[in-house]
Amino acid sequence: MAPAGRGVVVLAFSLLYVYRPAFSSEFFSTLTFFNSDLQKHGCSSHSDWEDYTAECESSILKFDDPDCENGGNQPCASVFSLDTEKILSQAKLLAEQKRLPFAIDNQNTNEELAIGYVLIGSGLYDEAIKHFSSLLQGDPELVSAIYGRGVAYGKKGLQDIKNADLALFELSRVITLAPNRPEVYEQRAEILSPLGRTSEALSDLTKAIQLHPSARLYRHRGTLNFISEEYELAQQDFQQSLELKKNQPIAMLYKGYTLFHRGMLKEAIEIFKEALKLKTDFIDAYKSLGQAYRELGDFEAAMESFQKALMLNQNHIQSLQLRGMMLYHHGSLQEALRNFKRCLQLEPYNEVCQYMKGLSHVAMGQFYEGIKAQTKVMLNDPLPGQKASPEYLKVKYLREYSRYLHAHLDTPVTEYSVDRDLPGNFKNHWAKNLPFLIEEYEEQPGLQPHIKDVLPQNFESYNPEIQKVICTADHLGALMQYDTPGFLPNHRIHRAMGLATLEVMQAIQRTWSNSKVRVNGKTRQMQWRDMFDIAVKWRRLADPDQPVLWLDQMPARSLSRGFNNHINLIRGQIINIRYLAYFDKILSFIKDRILVYHGAYNPRGLLEVRQALEDVNKVEDLLPIMKFNSKTRDGFTVNTKVPSLNEPGKEYDGCTITITGDRVGNMLFSVETQTTEERTQQYQLEIESLYKDLTTKGKALMLSTELGDADAVCNLILSLVYYFYNLMPLSRGSSVVAYSVVMGSLMASGKEVMGRIPKGKLADFEAMTTSSPEAFSKIAKSWMKLKSLPDWYQSLPSVTETFPTTRTMIEVLNTDSTSQCPKKS
Repeated sequence: MAPAGRGVVVLAFSLLYVYRPAFSSEFFSTLTFFNSDLQKHGCSSHSDWEDYTAECESSILKFDDPDCENGGNQPCASVFSLDTEKILSQAKLLAEQKRLPFAIDNQNTNEELAIGYVLIGSGLYDEAIKHFSSLLQGDPELVSAIYGRGVAYGKKGLQDIKNADLALFELSRVITLAPNRPEVYEQRAEILSPLGRTSEALSDLTKAIQLHPSARLYRHRGTLNFISEEYELAQQDFQQSLELKKNQPIAMLYKGYTLFHRGMLKEAIEIFKEALKLKTDFIDAYKSLGQAYRELGDFEAAMESFQKALMLNQNHIQSLQLRGMMLYHHGSLQEALRNFKRCLQLEPYNEVCQYMKGLSHVAMGQFYEGIKAQTKVMLNDPLPGQKASPEYLKVKYLREYSRYLHAHLDTPVTEYSVDRDLPGNFKNHWAKNLPFLIEEYEEQPGLQPHIKDVLPQNFESYNPEIQKVICTADHLGALMQYDTPGFLPNHRIHRAMGLATLEVMQAIQRTWSNSKVRVNGKTRQMQWRDMFDIAVKWRRLADPDQPVLWLDQMPARSLSRGFNNHINLIRGQIINIRYLAYFDKILSFIKDRILVYHGAYNPRGLLEVRQALEDVNKVEDLLPIMKFNSKTRDGFTVNTKVPSLNEPGKEYDGCTITITGDRVGNMLFSVETQTTEERTQQYQLEIESLYKDLTTKGKALMLSTELGDADAVCNLILSLVYYFYNLMPLSRGSSVVAYSVVMGSLMASGKEVMGRIPKGKLADFEAMTTSSPEAFSKIAKSWMKLKSLPDWYQSLPSVTETFPTTRTMIEVLNTDSTSQCPKKS
């Protein structure tokens, strides 16, 4: 957003009661299995956790047979095979040692109570309930029996709400009779939390901690705070737990989870390493370390951590799944596929691995195996009341798109259009990630046997000229890589967008030489959208999981309601690490706009607001200032404006920055661009005007050697893309699509991009937070380090003619050029 002073931004404050439907382009860094691990509340029978389960259950539910020792002569019987004699023996021992809760002075009664607890420990919950009920007939206020019956109802299973209600009723009775026993509050919290009554569970755990603090209680409360996304509180609880008991690898691991979700990746990595010092064979710590490195974009370190987890247990499904997903998003599809296949050998109904297996096959052009895997996911219908998995929601779209791609494998890409051919409602639902509920939808034709799958292509099978195209594309694509946490290098995307850059260059040069292009089955002069469509087709094919679609080609009804490209920067206590480098820039802009607003609508309070803003150093500090005005108490929006070049003095809606907060300090800090029909037309007029001027000056440049002409063309290219970035006209991929068009257009004008995007910089956000196309052009040129284009680029084979079909495009994306291409600095 622009600094104040030039009139290029306008502030709009509003109460935020209504939110428009939006599809999200955000990617939040999350460890896939963190929540499921934490929902164990620190207790599990998994081998990684066995050393620590002593704290998980009360000792009243753990019994030792004095005649049975591990490695001894007498075999150890399962608790589920205990006979009456064994139960009585265990009960007597329990009573003598007074290891049952709420023991009384009467030894006979204690032995009777102990029988009930042994039955619980043996998994005989109905028998335990009957036993405690018989004791309560004689003494209705026998606290230990009430407590035992409550525990038994809870252990019996909370799927039946009657068990939950009865368990809570009994435990509440105990608290009434004995209000100072921490274990009862903890036990009630264990019942409340899986019922979704988290605040009540937290209250009970807080009371238990007040009565008798323990490492286990702090860890338990930290777990619930984490699940509630109260990461700072969770971190404090895990730290308290570790202070009370240092040797807790699990608590250390959980502390790392909280740091991870707060965007503190480097700190989380150090904590995961501390957990590994405490337990060197801690698989979950290695797995989490791998995922943290993956989110940092450190592929090699992530691979090493996943490998160490799998060396400890080669069948560790979570590590196989996470490593496979990382390999897929790194562009290493064959390696990813091996991980997913191994995952499915161990767990045939794993939806994530099945979906990713199908996706990997389709991306490589192996449609028969891909659609077979997709169908298996589709058959795994969720049970009534069960939430459908993300894979289940996405798989029908992927299958339909896979069928469409297969049908067009050998059709020249210039003869068809995905945006034109796919039904409008299908595209609308797919882009918004909605359930596949499309009225009167006609499925794509099934696989046609005469169309064969894509076969592997060796690098050596291409002639030297095409090999040079491939190596050049790899180099150009790598220049587009963001050096920012959250962006993992993807070599397949690099190859695709590098080829797009070369094809854009060649297409523009033909246009400036008055040649026509073939688009959607027609031969005509190239328009600005055709230039971007070259990049779109490559980006779309590189990863078929992502719907890269033109938003203005959606159904008119959907477009009239508006599409939102929405990015959460902070949600609650979850920080989007991708955009951290822009927080200060956005904060400075917001502070300036707040002063403008209060100067206009609250002049009496302006001085107080100004003084308060001097102490604002981070976005969260803005929440108290929102209270200075009743209209901003619940939140406010700050709208940027983008200046028109066509009509000087006119401005268009840019992006909208939203800040809201609740009473406990959680906030929503987001940026979005809304694609409405009116806004799209405004931006497209700017882009069309710039493209027309670019074509005119480009044609002149072909006949000129004047340096000033080349600079003017460069500025036009970057200005055009400035409006494209602010429009965000694609459902996904707008950033890399635009950057490949920039590079290709500059190369057409005789300029080669030598510089990489600086660390922390994002081309799209740079445009969205810059006040004018001139300012954006200056910033972009500073890192591009433009030099004269070498002559050999002109002799490269035509990308369009070399890879004319979807099949040939997939073949080149699949080709491994490792160790074949010379490395460039």
